[in-house]
Amino acid sequence: MGRFHELGFSNVSTYKASERLSKVQTAFEGTPPYKGMSMQSFLAGLPKILKAHDLKLVAKAIAEAKENHRPVIVMFGGHVVKCCCVPSLLDLASNGFITHFASNGSAAIHDAELAAWGQTSEDVAAQLEDGSFGMASDTAELLNSAARRASTHQEGFGEALGGMLLERKVPFVHRSLAAQSSRLGIPYTIHVALGTDIVHQHPDADGASIGDASMRDFRILAGSVAGLGDGGVVLNIGSSVIMPEVFLKTLALARNTGHAVKYFVTVNMDMIQHYRPVANVVTRPVLHGGSGYSITGHHEIMIPLLAAAIYEENA
Repeated sequence: MGRFHELGFSNVSTYKASERLSKVQTAFEGTPPYKGMSMQSFLAGLPKILKAHDLKLVAKAIAEAKENHRPVIVMFGGHVVKCCCVPSLLDLASNGFITHFASNGSAAIHDAELAAWGQTSEDVAAQLEDGSFGMASDTAELLNSAARRASTHQEGFGEALGGMLLERKVPFVHRSLAAQSSRLGIPYTIHVALGTDIVHQHPDADGASIGDASMRDFRILAGSVAGLGDGGVVLNIGSSVIMPEVFLKTLALARNTGHAVKYFVTVNMDMIQHYRPVANVVTRPVLHGGSGYSITGHHEIMIPLLAAAIYEENA
């Protein structure tokens, strides 16, 4: 006999799996896709569990927000624009499912370049070597002129950029989020951290104008956030630092000035779930009323899928 004590099994307590409360049931299982399947059937056939279930809940919350005239704010980073998702977002806005767009500076740059020249996203590694990275003078002229216009005419940064793109009749204005937000009459606010964007390294960059324009957009976003209570929705898509931080401060400002911003829905959609968006968007804002969701996936798949789910919920 060995020297060490072994725990015996003779007194183990058991139960029947058939009588146990379980988390997964056959009723939750999905329907296999088939050729010619409609989007409605595809969505209905998703497994009724975990993130597939959450996606439907988010879509339902957005559809209900529209029905109840509550704000739906979509915040996003530059990668969302580079993944060619703007048409899906604009279509939702055109149909009343999004009431406010908000982005960091890089997203505005990519949107403006696509609108003006039909292309964006330089080869950073190759151009960093010789110092040409970010030195596109026409991009800088467009964004920095918008900042000066916003400061001079007391416009929002996004408002000024959208107005300029429309006035210049750029060739791809129909797909510009800034321009079409202006046409739709909904806010597109740009939230800049000085020194983070390529246009800041140009001689025509004016820090006072950029700061004034972005500060005005902060106040405009805070105004939208103040109305989120009782059924609004805010989504953060692909911004891991700037927009989660800006949102948290606008929420604090709204509550500090007497607005009861509770019982709303927050969502973070990204390829990776980072600490800051989860804390500042999904968790902290709804601790005392509301729901927060984290959905992970590539933007070029998840944004059109969410849009389809919203339309099916609204059918």
